[in-house]
Amino acid sequence: MMESASSRSRPADFVLLLGRFLLALIFLHEGWSLAADLTATIDTFAKLGLSTPMALATIALQIGAGLSVAAGFLTRLGALALALFCLATALLFHTNFASQNELLHFEKDLAIAGGMFVLSASGAGSISIDRLLRKRASMHPWLRAALS
Repeated sequence: MMESASSRSRPADFVLLLGRFLLALIFLHEGWSLAADLTATIDTFAKLGLSTPMALATIALQIGAGLSVAAGFLTRLGALALALFCLATALLFHTNFASQNELLHFEKDLAIAGGMFVLSASGAGSISIDRLLRKRASMHPWLRAALS
């Protein structure tokens, strides 16, 4: 049986896949690093005035949404969550613009947020779990909406 033109992957789908992997990599790496030394992570968060639940939520967000983006599962939701996380991180922790390093982190967080907003608007592309799930006829309406 021959594939239809609409079912074949296009170069843009491979670019979206590569972009998803590259965007997810920083969050997966950071999330796993924070989880690997949980005591140090909780201590660092405490020094910033943040609670243990906030540290755990940050780890869960980075790993969960990072996997979501990488796998292309509920991609729009995962990308939106990470975009908002990056904006919050930039605005709350990297506003000492007298420091070149802080300015660089602020700009990096804004750039990553921008990429995540674009991914949230475009969706994961055809090489994704989202695409496989959209093919199913029976699906709960909230899931169908999240995948479109």
